[in-house]
Amino acid sequence: AVALPYVLYQVWAFVAPGLYAHERRLVVPLVFASTVLFFVGVAFCYFLVFGVVFDFVYKIAPKSISVAPDIENYLNFVITMFLAFGVTFEVPIAVLILVRMGAVTIEQLTNIRPYFIVGSFVIAAIVTPPDVLSQLLLAVPMCVLYEVGIIAARVFGKSRQSGDDGEKLPEAGGER
Repeated sequence: AVALPYVLYQVWAFVAPGLYAHERRLVVPLVFASTVLFFVGVAFCYFLVFGVVFDFVYKIAPKSISVAPDIENYLNFVITMFLAFGVTFEVPIAVLILVRMGAVTIEQLTNIRPYFIVGSFVIAAIVTPPDVLSQLLLAVPMCVLYEVGIIAARVFGKSRQSGDDGEKLPEAGGER
C-alpha cells in the first residue's frame, strides 16, 4: 500500500509515451478508481470476511483445542486474502477497459455471464480456505462487480472508432 504511488508512477512513465492524448486523459480517473476499489476490497476483506471466517473457525474447533495459528501461516493467509479481494474489486475497471479498447462488446459480456459466474466460484474455491462461506464471500462480490462493470461500460464505454470528443481516431501507424 505504501509503495503503490511509486509503482503506479513507474507504470505510467513506461506506458504514457505510447498513448494517444485522449487515452492519457483516461488514465488518471482509472488509476484513482482502481486504487480506491483495491482498498475497498481490502477493507471488505478485513472488516467483513475475516470476522466471518475466524468466527467460523472458532466455532468448528473442538472446545478442548485452542485455536492458535503460527504467525507465518496467519500472515500468508491474510496477505493472500487481501490480494484476492483487492484484485476482485478491480473487475469493473477491467471490464470497462476491455470495452473501451474494443476487445469485447457489452453484448459479449452479457452472453458470457454464466461462464463468468462459474469461473468466479472456481477462482474463489482455489483462493479461499476450504469452506463454503469464504468462497461465497469472494465469488458473490465478484459477480456483483462484474455487473457493475457492465453498467459502467454502458455509461462510460465508447466505441473504438470514436474518441472522447467524437473525432475519428487516427489509423494504426499514425502520429501519437
